[in-house]
Amino acid sequence: MITTADSYHVPVLLQESVDGLAIQPDGIYVDVTFGGGGHSKEILSRLGKKGHLYSFDQDADAEKNIVDDDRFTFVRSNFRYLTHWMRYYGVEHIHGLLGDLGVSSHHFDDETRGFSFRFDAPLDMRMNKRAGQTAADVLNNYAEEQLADIFYLYGELKNARRLAKAVCDYRKEKALQTTADLGAVIEPLMRSEREKKDMARVYQALRIEVNHEMDALRDMLKGATELLCEGGRLSIITYHSLEDRIVKNVMKAGNAEGRIEQDFYGRVSSPFRLVGKVITPSDEEQQRNPRSRSAKLRIAEKI
Repeated sequence: MITTADSYHVPVLLQESVDGLAIQPDGIYVDVTFGGGGHSKEILSRLGKKGHLYSFDQDADAEKNIVDDDRFTFVRSNFRYLTHWMRYYGVEHIHGLLGDLGVSSHHFDDETRGFSFRFDAPLDMRMNKRAGQTAADVLNNYAEEQLADIFYLYGELKNARRLAKAVCDYRKEKALQTTADLGAVIEPLMRSEREKKDMARVYQALRIEVNHEMDALRDMLKGATELLCEGGRLSIITYHSLEDRIVKNVMKAGNAEGRIEQDFYGRVSSPFRLVGKVITPSDEEQQRNPRSRSAKLRIAEKI
């Protein structure tokens, strides 16, 4: 079991993402994905005595990495409740928000959580182990059509219907309880040259459904848009096309759907302006940290 902050999670695009916040020493900042605390520690290193950082994480394991600093507040919650908690702490505006989306290396490497097909483990996949349905609940209780939709929409799998039917046929005889059970169902349907990639997509689809990741991301970005002061920055790291599309839409159009609104003169109306181009990890970082290979950093400023 992973127990230290250093091994819990290696922060991706650390300097670039924190640089993107253009930190004001006395500003108020939010890290919505605390994890091992790497990004939070870097933000704190740039804050003055009057600055403050609020960091969110719903996973109890992350609490072991809490920073002992008067300028730091740890929020034990899903980041979708951003506006609620800022109101609770009396914060009306923030100067920047950082999010490192996706799954931490801790979750992939923890053999007990069911996030990876590398280990035989219970089909859990909950970020918050204290509440909610598990991946086993989804696989054993959802209708075949629902499962097909999840595999297609969240996993972008072309054989989604075949996968869903195989799951439903299997569970007539035996409930799916472990990653080994899931492997027995879906591996025969995987092409050998794409087996690992498609297996990862199945796990991604189930994880997104279990944790309501897309809805939580939309809620968080909507809250961030409301909370950021003029000149405040969003610095968001994404790992797959679904979350990246939502982030890109919010930064370009001000809404998750990418719905363009124009003023009387035809000028696009958006609460943000993009800062620079999309940033990807250097070859050196990708070699050092394989998780970073699909990462994209987008930065926007509130106008």
